[in-house]
Amino acid sequence: MGLRLLACLFHLPTAVIYGSLSLFISILHNVFLLYYVDTFVSVYKIDKLSFWIGETVFLIWNSLNDPLFGWLSDRVFLSTQQPGAEISSPEVVLKRLRALSHNGPLFAISFLAFWVAWAHPGLQFLLCLCMYDSFLTMVDLHHNALLADLAVSAKDRTSLNFYCSLFSAIGSLSVFMSYAVWNKEDFFSFRIFCVMLALCSIVGFTLSTQLLRQRFEADGKAKWDQESTLKELYIEKLSVPQEKRITLAEYLQQLSRHRNFLWFVCMNLVQVFHCHFNSNFFPLFLEHLLSDQISVSTGSFLLGVSYIAPHLNNLYFLSLCRRCGVYAVVRGLFFLKLALGVVMLLAGPDQVYLLCIFIASNRVFTEGTCKLLNLVVTDLVDEDLVLNRRKQAASALLFGMVALVTKPGQTFAPLIGTWLLCAYTGYDIFQRNPLSNVVSAQPKLESAAALEPTLRQGCFYLLVFVPITCALLQLLSWSQFSLHGKRLQMVKAQRQSLMQGRAPEVKTI
Repeated sequence: MGLRLLACLFHLPTAVIYGSLSLFISILHNVFLLYYVDTFVSVYKIDKLSFWIGETVFLIWNSLNDPLFGWLSDRVFLSTQQPGAEISSPEVVLKRLRALSHNGPLFAISFLAFWVAWAHPGLQFLLCLCMYDSFLTMVDLHHNALLADLAVSAKDRTSLNFYCSLFSAIGSLSVFMSYAVWNKEDFFSFRIFCVMLALCSIVGFTLSTQLLRQRFEADGKAKWDQESTLKELYIEKLSVPQEKRITLAEYLQQLSRHRNFLWFVCMNLVQVFHCHFNSNFFPLFLEHLLSDQISVSTGSFLLGVSYIAPHLNNLYFLSLCRRCGVYAVVRGLFFLKLALGVVMLLAGPDQVYLLCIFIASNRVFTEGTCKLLNLVVTDLVDEDLVLNRRKQAASALLFGMVALVTKPGQTFAPLIGTWLLCAYTGYDIFQRNPLSNVVSAQPKLESAAALEPTLRQGCFYLLVFVPITCALLQLLSWSQFSLHGKRLQMVKAQRQSLMQGRAPEVKTI
């Protein structure tokens, strides 16, 4: 039985195994996003100064580690001429898989460090965030880079992304289960739940990367044997001058001339901000806009749907991408975000059902857009390869450079959100007397009772004006992005011709 199961696993399509890696990331990362702030603020009682210091240091490290790890991984691919043998595609893929097999389990272990108090809250907050993000960055960089390395055509990349979305949707079920065991007063059940998730992730990373490594080791060996057989038939090429390896400064100068890259990161910075704003403030919106008007089970349902629906919805978006192109689909989602925000603003905060739909759909469409943008980055990888005539696509490095500019949005989201809320309503999430007391059986405090309507109005304006502002900025940036249509087809055709041009010339008889 065990041997038959292993045989079935070995014969799974590469796209399925690649997509399964998203499952082992999402089962941990969704729980992290939902609970890490609440854990340190409500359970460990972190003070405001320590929280801001931790988020500021995290902002710097979160931005720098992506290009740093990408540079360490892909700097060898930047030169157009290397001494010795060519770097083959199977070798590049195997390098990424080895990195995933090492960093995946370490990512799962770093996830566990959040849920046990082992140091001063401020110090633990800082160390846990930086350690977790380091391993998550390594996993994300190499997983996303494989999307560009495993396929070139839009159809094949869409297929790979399809399975990523499917497995990410399955991984989001951990949010439903976490809601059943989350208890600020008794943390034991939640800790056991997190240990079980981490164990599943470790086993999954180990098994998936091993299956893919076996497959590409076999492909690499076959290619090596074929090249050895044909070696005697090669036409002796004229000696070409060896080009020097490109430095980081030269690479950054190349990127500064990459117009589509610059417009994309401007748009994506706003997108990352909006995604994490929704994640951080979703529970707050539920509590202060809907807690008195919906049941706990309805709130749990909205929470779970907001994490699962983006991945399921993305399956439909990917089918649209095949027909209309990624550019048109993303632009349509920006217009939809703007329209929904305007409608909700005109309707007001008293339309309960419309408010439920808007809170859920706002997160669903925003997260769905994020899932599609990896396809745009892979197109930028192709354009970078063609424009600079690289020997091999530096996909992990380009993903890292995108993150360098866009990752600050992840830290700006809670900082700007809490600042706007405090500036408009005077409500401070760090106060030791939370407004949750006003909905309990205890008599309402006079100050809290006076603050509650203002807080509700402030949450509503925050809920609608952030999407409207983000949509307007993104439409402006996206209108300047030209890597679509005929230009995209031309870039892909040139990359294919460059890859085929590297095949050894054979003597004709």
